[in-house]
Amino acid sequence: MNQRKKAKPLFAVCVDNSGYLASLELYKIYRVIPDDDATADGDLRVIDESGEDYLYSADRFVLIDLPQEVIKRMQSQATEHETE
Repeated sequence: MNQRKKAKPLFAVCVDNSGYLASLELYKIYRVIPDDDATADGDLRVIDESGEDYLYSADRFVLIDLPQEVIKRMQSQATEHETE
């Protein structure tokens, strides 16, 4: 049986929020939603300040790796907010 590895959550830091001051905070960490079509076009799909995922130019972000403990806590916090 072929098992697929669970995709590691991706995160990025916003380094350019020009033109999107209400949607993106400079130097904030955003969750990236994998989207091969967006990547091929030079974009990233991120969950922005609206809480929804949108496409932005990839050059507005720097992809980062976070320690597993930080990822767990961020996911736990997100889950708590969804149930409120």
